Amino acid sequence: MISRLLLFAFTRAHKPSVLFAFVLAHSFLSTAEVSPWGRFVTSTAIVSNSATRKIYAVCEGANSVAVIDAVSGRRRAVMVGREPIAIAINLRTNRIYVANSGDASVSVIDGRSDAVEAIIAVARLPYTMALDETTNRIYVSHTYAGVVTMIDGATSKAIPLKIGDADGVAVDPQNGKVFLYTYEDSYVRILDEATGAVTKVGVGPHIWGMVFDESTATLYLAHTATNEIVALHENSLSVSTIPVGKIPCALAVDPETRKLFVANYGDNTVSIIDLQTRRVSRTLPVGRHPQGLAIDFKSKRVFVANLHEDSLTVIDGAKNAVTSTLHAGSRPYAVAVDLQSGTPYAANYSSPWVTKVVVSK
Repeated sequence: MISRLLLFAFTRAHKPSVLFAFVLAHSFLSTAEVSPWGRFVTSTAIVSNSATRKIYAVCEGANSVAVIDAVSGRRRAVMVGREPIAIAINLRTNRIYVANSGDASVSVIDGRSDAVEAIIAVARLPYTMALDETTNRIYVSHTYAGVVTMIDGATSKAIPLKIGDADGVAVDPQNGKVFLYTYEDSYVRILDEATGAVTKVGVGPHIWGMVFDESTATLYLAHTATNEIVALHENSLSVSTIPVGKIPCALAVDPETRKLFVANYGDNTVSIIDLQTRRVSRTLPVGRHPQGLAIDFKSKRVFVANLHEDSLTVIDGAKNAVTSTLHAGSRPYAVAVDLQSGTPYAANYSSPWVTKVVVSK
């Protein structure tokens, strides 16, 4: 397996020949199976503000964030730091946080005016973020910085937490816990927000992608090396696994239907897990190299971003069936949904950076 240092060298290079699958799947796929396009970026590159019905997406090459009004269709660009890579939104305060990997900063956008109201210096190479609306804290992961940054949303003060770097971060706001993983580590770190204590739970190395299910206090992680989903039960700290498709990389959970959707990058499928039985109930073929997922909870549609097919696969989450495949711009890698209309927006690798995908009713 390629080392994390080589992973970093490949994925931080700004060249179209750098490939998500080439790095993650080096031990799994031959080069003939992988098309040389794409870059290694986070699926948190696009978010939906359900209160204002605006979509925010990073435009990495333009050093800006695209803001789309889902009602009027108006689009504007907000200049942020260099190489923005991830976004988090606090719906309570109507603040949008943008991690700028190129200049070690986080831009804070006022959701009313869509103007940058603060630029917060953080450690080098911020990568992705998770936000606890209860405490108004933003947690920023860093690649090779040795810290995780905690930002106080009330004061915009950044505090480096010397608990190691991280590739992924998720938050349990009900219990005040922060989950962190690093690709090559064999464990997940759980940070207690109140005490600062860190607990380690072994899950095996080569995790990529996770989602926290608040309804059951369970963290689900995509294990790329073993083609499994790891379920970490927060209360007991017990771990169980569920076999899925090849190279799982993105997860989305529907707490109402008790289903977990898994994008399997390596075999072009989506696994649907019944969380009652903890088994895959259906495996559906989608486009080439799916990398992002989003759920419209009202219609139960699931949208899958197919990186190497320039398409979005639409799944009827109630019937566990594919209903259509739609054009979604150039190399879509992440998705957000306007929850009122059910319209998906795909984040793309190049201009115009965001594609509105029209789905028939």
